[in-house]
Amino acid sequence: MENSVRNMFSLLLLLLMSLSFSPPACEACNPVDREALLGFKRSITADPSGLLQSWIPSSDCCTSWKGVACNSRGRVVNVTRPGLVSDSDDLLDTFMNGTLSPSLGSLSFLQVLDLSNLKNLNGSIPSEFGKLSHLTLLFLDSNQLTGSIPVTFKSLSRLEKFYLSNNRISGIIPFSVIGSLTKLTELGLSGNQLGGSIPETIGKLVLLTKLDLHANNFSGSLPTTIGKLKSLKYLDLSENRITGIIPKSIGGLSALVLLYLNQNRITGSIPSSISGLAALQFCRISENRLTGSLPPSIGGLPRIQRLILENNRLTGNLPASMGQLVTLTEIYLSNNRLSGKIPSSFGNLGNLQTLDLSRNNLSGELPIQLVKLQNLQTLDLSFNPLGLVSIPKWFAKMKLFRLVLAKTGIKGSLPRWLSSTSISTLDLSSNALTGKLQPWIGNMSSLSFLNLSNNGLHSSIPAEFKNLRRLMDLDLHSNKLSGNLDTIFSKETDDPIGHFNSIDLSHNMFTGPINDSALQNPAMDSVTSLVLSYNQLGGSIPKSFGKLSQLQILKLEYNELSGKIPVELGDAMELTTILLSRNKLIGSIPGKVINLNDLKEFDVSYNRLSGEIPPHKAVIPASAFSGNPGLCGTPLPPCKHQ
Repeated sequence: MENSVRNMFSLLLLLLMSLSFSPPACEACNPVDREALLGFKRSITADPSGLLQSWIPSSDCCTSWKGVACNSRGRVVNVTRPGLVSDSDDLLDTFMNGTLSPSLGSLSFLQVLDLSNLKNLNGSIPSEFGKLSHLTLLFLDSNQLTGSIPVTFKSLSRLEKFYLSNNRISGIIPFSVIGSLTKLTELGLSGNQLGGSIPETIGKLVLLTKLDLHANNFSGSLPTTIGKLKSLKYLDLSENRITGIIPKSIGGLSALVLLYLNQNRITGSIPSSISGLAALQFCRISENRLTGSLPPSIGGLPRIQRLILENNRLTGNLPASMGQLVTLTEIYLSNNRLSGKIPSSFGNLGNLQTLDLSRNNLSGELPIQLVKLQNLQTLDLSFNPLGLVSIPKWFAKMKLFRLVLAKTGIKGSLPRWLSSTSISTLDLSSNALTGKLQPWIGNMSSLSFLNLSNNGLHSSIPAEFKNLRRLMDLDLHSNKLSGNLDTIFSKETDDPIGHFNSIDLSHNMFTGPINDSALQNPAMDSVTSLVLSYNQLGGSIPKSFGKLSQLQILKLEYNELSGKIPVELGDAMELTTILLSRNKLIGSIPGKVINLNDLKEFDVSYNRLSGEIPPHKAVIPASAFSGNPGLCGTPLPPCKHQ
């Protein structure tokens, strides 16, 4: 009995001791902080989802206000009210109208401020925010904020992540601010109107892992100090007005995974120091003014996956060392001035899925080693003086999805081995192909895009063409093809694909009337562009053109069409272009047709039309009606009423 009483006494003593040493409960919200937050709430004019609904003066902001967190002394340390927030199951996407109240600058213990993605926060960033000396995370991105970055931000020395992207911030980045934020790991200022040069003081941000300044108006050269950012993994300076050269110091960014400098005005050559980018996976320096040769050291990028250098002025040969980039999946070098042969070492790029070398000055025989690229899906060698004569037979062993060999010197007939491939996009335009379209073309059942324009093909369209159930874009213009168009218009579909987007059959020798019922086939129901100009098509313009509800462009000029312009053509509400000149059309111009809402281009010149031109909103020159002696009215001379 005595032992049990002693044990109970000991337990009671321990309980009393534990209570006396437990930490005090969190204090109530500090009055200064409460008033600062209410000041912000008063500056909000619309809050449709009630993000601030719980912010009631009579309640404790530390325990009752959503999006607010305090420390043990009742000081607000976190204000998080973004417009896009993920719950356990739901995604809340909302907005707020209003401005940023200077009162938030009184939250002297604040560490996190997230008011991102509220869409309609406007006005400037208060300079008082510079007093938030404890701030580590500041997210104000995706709003309508204007004005400049306050110079007072130089006091935010503890800031680690700073995002202002997708606003309307203008002016320059103050040098003193950038030089002071030495704890920054992420800086996102993209999608604004910031100008001036990128501060040299950027080199002081040695902890930076992400720098995103794309889509602004930055000018001047890339600062050489950028090479000091040894922790940088993500660098996006694209879509600006940056000039000058790529500094050699960029080779010091050994942790860099992504480098985007595209859409600037950068000159000079790619520095050989690029081989220092040992972690680089994604490189895009396209749409600049780069010159000189690709440095052989480019072969020293052990992790590179995507290399995009198109639309520059690069010259010289492709370095054989590029064959060492075995991690590459995509190469885009289109629209440069590269010359010489394609190196046989490219056959080592076993992971390559896209190889685009189009619009250069490459010549010489294609290396047979390319046949080893069994993962290659897109091969574009178009507009190079390759002098291919014929497509190499070993192409049949590849598993290509897109083959583009426009203007590469191919002659003769289409090779039959194409019929046993799974090619979806085939462009052999602007070559010297001759002969007939053979029935085997119907076996190319994967075709969705076919361009054989600017060749010398001469035949009618074979009946087997109807088997191209997936074909959606067809360009056969500038050949010597003949016969009627029914086979094309009535081809089969493979729902939901295989409905035409565009058809260009101009500059051929097609004859006969345009079959009204063929135009009503499923393959034609979503066509947006139909170009049949410069043929020998006769008969009248079918009324069923009006049923092509998505048709935007209709070109029928230089044919032998007769009869009237059908008023039903005005039912094709999306039409922007109607060209009917140089035919034998009679009667008047239907008001419904010339008054289509989106009409931009209309030409009925050199027909046999008569009557008064209906009043119309579109600006159409007089030349579009000339050669019709019976037409009168604006913009032609007025009609002579009897």
